[in-house]
Amino acid sequence: MNAPRTPSPRKAFGRLSLPERTYVADALRTETVGGVLLLLAAVAALVWANIPALRGSYESVSDFHFGPGALGLDLSVAHWAADGLLAVFFFVAGIELKRELVAGDLRDPKAAALPVVAALCGMVVPALVYTLTSGVGGGSLAGWAVPTATDIAFALAVLAVIGTSLPSALRAFLLTLAVVDDLFAILIIAVFFTESLNFAALGGAVAGLALFWLLLRKGVRGWYVYVPLALVVWGLMYNSGVHATIAGVAMGLMLRCHRHEGEEHSPGEHIEHLVRPLSAGLAVPMFALFSAGVAVSGDALAKVFTQPETLGVVLGLVIGKTLGIFGGTWLTARFTRASLSDDLAWADVFAVATLAGIGFTVSLLIGELAFEGDAVMTDSVKAAVLAGSLIATAVATVLLKVRNAKYRRLTDAEELDEDHSGIPDVYEQDDPEYHLRMAEIHERKASEHRRLAREKAAERDALAEVPGGAGEEHGGPA
Repeated sequence: MNAPRTPSPRKAFGRLSLPERTYVADALRTETVGGVLLLLAAVAALVWANIPALRGSYESVSDFHFGPGALGLDLSVAHWAADGLLAVFFFVAGIELKRELVAGDLRDPKAAALPVVAALCGMVVPALVYTLTSGVGGGSLAGWAVPTATDIAFALAVLAVIGTSLPSALRAFLLTLAVVDDLFAILIIAVFFTESLNFAALGGAVAGLALFWLLLRKGVRGWYVYVPLALVVWGLMYNSGVHATIAGVAMGLMLRCHRHEGEEHSPGEHIEHLVRPLSAGLAVPMFALFSAGVAVSGDALAKVFTQPETLGVVLGLVIGKTLGIFGGTWLTARFTRASLSDDLAWADVFAVATLAGIGFTVSLLIGELAFEGDAVMTDSVKAAVLAGSLIATAVATVLLKVRNAKYRRLTDAEELDEDHSGIPDVYEQDDPEYHLRMAEIHERKASEHRRLAREKAAERDALAEVPGGAGEEHGGPA
C-alpha cells in the first residue's frame, strides 16, 4: 500500500488548477472588452465636455431630470447613471465575490489571506497618504476614501493588452485583489457616506432582500419575478439614505455560485453570464460618460498638483496603492507560510501593485459622494482621479514591458504539451501515464536516431570500401 502523499504547501501566486485557470482566462477576456468600452466612454466624456461648442449640451444632458417624483426618483441623467446603472456593476461584483468565497481562492483561508491583506493594505495606505498630504497642506480630509479603490475593468484591460504573456496566477491575484477591494469600497460607501436614514424605506429594502433570498432558496425561476423585485429593492434602498448600489451587491451575494449534481452551470454563473454584457457594455460606460466629463485646461491640471486635496488623491493612487499592496504582500509572505512561486520575482508583484493604482469607476463615485454640494471641488477631484490613473497606467506599462520577456517564457512553459494529450504538461507531472507517454515518445526518437546512425555509418563505410576510389584514381600528380 502506497503511503499517502503529503500535500505540498500552497505558494502565493502558485500555479492555478486547470478549471480555475480556464475561468480566469474567460473572465479576463470579458473584462478586457469592458475596459476598452470604459476607456472609450471616458475619452468621449472628456471630448464632449471640453469642446466649447458641445460643452453646454453635455451639461444639459447630464442635468436633465426624469423619473417618478412621487417615489422620490426624479433624478438627473448623471444621477441615474451613478445610482441606477452602477448598481448593475455592483450586482456582477457581488456575484464575482460570492464565486471567490465558495469556489475560488477566498474559499481557503490560507490562500485568501494574502489577497485580503494586500487589498486592505492597498486601501489603508492610500487613505493615510491622502490624509497626510491634505492635512499638511491645510485641505479637506473628506476625500480620504477616494484613492482607496481599484478599477477592475480598467486594470485588467491594461494588463491584458500589455502583459499578454503574464502568468495566469498573477493575473488571478489581481482579479481576486480587485474583488476584495470592491467589497471594502462598498462597505466604505455604506458606512461613511450614509448621512441620514429613512428606517421605513430601509426596512422595506431589507424585507425585499429577504424575499429575494427566499425565492432563490425555493427554486423559483423567471426574470419577471426577480427583475421587478430588484427594482423595488433598489428604489427603497435609494430612498433609505444608503447608497443604492448596496442593493446590487447584496442581491449578487445571495445567488448560489456552487453547482449541484447534474448542473452544468450554477444559477450565479448563469445570471452573471446574462447580466455581465449589460454591466460592461452599458452600465459602466454610461457612468463614465456622465462622470468623467470634467473641463481640462492647463490651469486645471496645474491645480491637480498644487491643491492639497487633489494632490492627495494623485499620490494616494500612484504611491499609496503601490506601497500598500506590495508591502502587504511582502509582509504576509515574510511572516506567514505563504511564499512566492519559484517562477516569479518581487518585481512582478511590484508591477501589478502599481497597476492597481488605476482607480476610476468607484473612485469617481466616492469623489462625488465625498464632496457632494461642492461642484468645483468635485470636478477637481475627478481630474485628480483621471491624472492619478493615467500616471499609474504609464508607470505600470513601463514595468510590465520590462518583465514581458520573462512572462513570455513562463507562458510558453505553461502551454507546452509534448505528449499531445490536450492538457499542458505542467498539469500532468503527478500522472504516471504522462511519464509513460513521454518515455514512449523519447524511445521512438531514440530508435529513430539509432536507425539514422546505422544508415550514416553504412554509407560512410561503403564509400571508403569502393575499389579504385577517388583517392586512388586521382590522388597522384597529373
